[in-house]
Amino acid sequence: MPIETKVPSQTPRTLDRWIKLLDDVRLPVPKESHDRVLAAINDNRRSLRDIAELMQDSPALVLSVMREANHSANASQAEPAESLEVALNRLGLERSAQLLARLPALPGDDIPPVLRQFLLISQHAAQQASGLFASRLARLWQEIHWGSLLFLSPLWPMAVTYPKLLDTWELRVIHKGENAAEVEIELFGVRLMELCQAVALHWRLPEWVTQGYRLLTSEREQLAQVFNIARETDSLEQQHRLDEEPGLRRWFNQPANTVLLANGLALAAQVGWDNPHLLRWQLLTALYLQTSLDDVQQQVHQQAAASARHHARHALFHPAEALIWPWQQRRPHPDMLTPPPPPAENLERWRTLCAEMLAQPSRFSNAVHLATHARDALLACGMQRVLLLTYDKATDALRVQQTAGLPKEAAALNLAVKQNKLLQRLTSQAGQLRLTPDNHAQFAALLPAPINALFPSEHLLLRSLAVNGQVIMLLLADQAGRPLADVSVQALGKTAQCIERALATFATRSS
Repeated sequence: MPIETKVPSQTPRTLDRWIKLLDDVRLPVPKESHDRVLAAINDNRRSLRDIAELMQDSPALVLSVMREANHSANASQAEPAESLEVALNRLGLERSAQLLARLPALPGDDIPPVLRQFLLISQHAAQQASGLFASRLARLWQEIHWGSLLFLSPLWPMAVTYPKLLDTWELRVIHKGENAAEVEIELFGVRLMELCQAVALHWRLPEWVTQGYRLLTSEREQLAQVFNIARETDSLEQQHRLDEEPGLRRWFNQPANTVLLANGLALAAQVGWDNPHLLRWQLLTALYLQTSLDDVQQQVHQQAAASARHHARHALFHPAEALIWPWQQRRPHPDMLTPPPPPAENLERWRTLCAEMLAQPSRFSNAVHLATHARDALLACGMQRVLLLTYDKATDALRVQQTAGLPKEAAALNLAVKQNKLLQRLTSQAGQLRLTPDNHAQFAALLPAPINALFPSEHLLLRSLAVNGQVIMLLLADQAGRPLADVSVQALGKTAQCIERALATFATRSS
């Protein structure tokens, strides 16, 4: 069954619009799990506990059942169901089967990869919570387990509808250390944790989930105070400082806080085992458990390995993989890695396209035909986002001739050259500018705002193309924001020369 979620043309910018969008998403579930659970529901020999255990392999299915059971129209009880077994009991088997029939059931590999990665993180968090806290708080193990598994669930439908937004957030906030508040307002229009809290409340998720988001929003000051105590290396001094603030001690020792600690550990471990985010959560966990940092780290590593044995999947990253890496090594974001060279068939197509541009007499019937060839050649040599602009000297403006890999509104771009010194320089004579992380801050400030919006990248090539000393075109290209591969940069240079010769030949033919 295909996923029928329609992605709006514009990203929501308010909490209300985000909630409405995420509320309408039907999360896909693995077909194998879907069929197994449906068979168990139709088998009168299976108990609710049996069915609940079968559902645990599919967190998206768990969320769908919990949401349905806790919906205000369906729940007669005042409190949300805190466990899957209670949720199933509220719904009944018939309505549970009807719910399953409405959900998209897909082969595991067909489920969107960003969603699969988030589900894996949630399963890892549930394992950390079980290993670190459930044995110490045995009577509360269900609250700990289901709260930890569902804590990140407000982001799951976003992983289906706007995976690139979450990917960009991770790159800029976690890997590049940009200000989280500024990035989130730019990308989502709202703070991400406030959005998660609002969605969790709207879905009536277990109280321990919403409590975790309260810690990250309205109770951040207390969390910061506790972290300052957790950084104290002397355990006796830690206890002394907590004794001086009994209200803070009671606040921090709430069992519900285990859900946030487990998810903090699982999320931070996605980057690497030696990073300040993970250390912060390990210190807080050590203070909560009243044990040493070394002991917590050992337990966290053991739980990561246990999670990997149960939850690791092909093509997904599990932090347990990094346990055998050098301690300081971190997992780079995919956009921080240089893309591989173009495959041989692409390079062969690139050579063919370049040869056609060099043919004499010109084989192009018009400028659009030529520009289309130029765009295709740039894509064949490894570029992923391309913008070709024609320079009209009479109006001193640049107008779009061809685009690739960019939003459709890019086609309407019209840049006044006289208002930008960098464009003046590029259109005065043929030249090339390569943006890198080292010079990005310097030159990005000089680029027109529409260009920065279309290419939010620290790796970008700008090249002006000239015929008889007169600039005719401006070319912009990158590899979707990743570091540029040397072979693609060299191929782009040769492509630019071919385009210039094709423009010269075409001009001669036209005259």
